[in-house]
Amino acid sequence: MPDIPPIVLVFSATDPSGGAGMQADVMTIASMGCHPLSVVTAVTIQDTSGVEDVLPIDAEWVGDQARALLEDMPVDAFKIGLLGSVENIAVIAEILSDYPEVPLIFDPILASGRGEELSDEDMRDAMCELLLPQTTIITPNSMEARSLVQDEDNDDDHPDLSESAARLLQMGCEYVLLTGTHEPTPKVINTLYDGHGVVRSDSWPRLAGIYHGSGCTLASAIAALLANGLPMEEAVKEAQEYTWQTLQYGFRPGMGQHIPDRMFWARDEDEDDGQDVRH
Repeated sequence: MPDIPPIVLVFSATDPSGGAGMQADVMTIASMGCHPLSVVTAVTIQDTSGVEDVLPIDAEWVGDQARALLEDMPVDAFKIGLLGSVENIAVIAEILSDYPEVPLIFDPILASGRGEELSDEDMRDAMCELLLPQTTIITPNSMEARSLVQDEDNDDDHPDLSESAARLLQMGCEYVLLTGTHEPTPKVINTLYDGHGVVRSDSWPRLAGIYHGSGCTLASAIAALLANGLPMEEAVKEAQEYTWQTLQYGFRPGMGQHIPDRMFWARDEDEDDGQDVRH
């Protein structure tokens, strides 16, 4: 019998456009040589322009999906995306507490690219209280990081990125990868922090267009690489490289955002079209 590929279990919502969510996670994980398992937390109505509605899955169903898979197969990494409800967060946190040795990659989905709120204040509080202490690496963009740590009762609380990362680490996660897509910098700067400070900082050329699912792609790629046995710093570096390439070769199939091409490596291409990235 052939060796079993590394297995990554994903908790996330469906995206019928295939741009983000569960579909993005599954494609990325498979592209990185792992076998994806999927636990659906919510069903969405959306296209490449934005999210129209979200239907959370009953928390008992979420728990039953996960337990059925975990009783059947060994898992090498967990990846979390859109969660749908406080009840879902609670049941997922309870399940994950039984697997402290398995790395947990958390992409905190708070809003859509168009700005629709996908997580309310109670859900953010539950994420911080129940999931952050179990998280190996959280991968927020700068807006998500500030939203998770900002004191809503203090109008003067405006943490910068370093302070936001420090607060997230204080909540219990081991690493924070802050992505700089939303920052007004000439290049996109992504910074990895641990309890001692900055581990690495990488800058990437800004690409034209707006992309649907880049955060899902990055977090899932990290999950797959950790499942493959790479150390954290190397996994973060390689996941960024892969994600940037998916964006470089991204396409616009509809009237909204571009979609990353997670299978870019499998298509015939003109060698002259490629770019060698150095940073």
